Amino acid sequence: QQISWTPLLVLGYLFYLLLGAMVFQLLEKQAETHFRDQFQLEKLKFLQNYTCLDRQALEQFVQVLMEAWEKGVNPEGNSTNPSNWDFSNSFFFAGTVVTTIGYGNLSPSTVAGQIFCVFYALFGVPLNLAFLNQLGKGLNAHLITLERWVQKPGRAQVHLAIFLITGTLLFLVFPPLVFSYVEGWSYGEGFYFTFITLSTIGFGDYVVGTNPNKHYIPVYRSLTAIWIVFGLAWLALVFNVGADLMEKFLQLKWHKPDLSLAEGATIKLEDEPEQPRIHIPS
Repeated sequence: QQISWTPLLVLGYLFYLLLGAMVFQLLEKQAETHFRDQFQLEKLKFLQNYTCLDRQALEQFVQVLMEAWEKGVNPEGNSTNPSNWDFSNSFFFAGTVVTTIGYGNLSPSTVAGQIFCVFYALFGVPLNLAFLNQLGKGLNAHLITLERWVQKPGRAQVHLAIFLITGTLLFLVFPPLVFSYVEGWSYGEGFYFTFITLSTIGFGDYVVGTNPNKHYIPVYRSLTAIWIVFGLAWLALVFNVGADLMEKFLQLKWHKPDLSLAEGATIKLEDEPEQPRIHIPS
């Protein structure tokens, strides 16, 4: 008897979201309260040290800082900071638009730029999906070719494992080392940025090439954008394989046929000799 696993999948999906919400709340809420209290304490200390300011003036200045950050202007440093809209940074931004990463640390501030961004994404996102789909097909065809080329059992799995390990090294293990060296992050922070970026989650808490105290080579963010595109194709293929395995597991779990009857029928057909078909009239 077949059981529909769709309602169970929906319940499992909702349970996974609820579980994530509870864990994130448990891990982050207390830290947020601590940082909020610490920030209020720092504002009080600032007002005590500079008695010429009142709370309203300080709040207005904090608002100016927040607006500057939202517009992509880093409050640190001075006016000599490199532009967020030079060609290299603009190329990187265009890549985050079509790949739907959307870090959120930088966005168009002019009406013309916002309108262009809408139409650019309208055509760019399908183009990016088509490109990644074609690239994924090429990678998948490469795996199928390896599977056909290797005739011995188990060799295809070995080559698949090599493919996954190589991609993991190229896109998840080695890049954090580069980002740690260039950006001054820890390896954990670099790995966090790498996965959040390639999975298109893109929180924007870590973004390459935004530290005003560092001097980056002009093509740094452009090379990062190219790495993102190929990393997206590889990780999307891995996610697709994982989704297929999960669907097959659910189908085997809930659509499992009666093996005892099937095995019995098979044994009976194999043991009994083939009988001629006889037509018995009614």
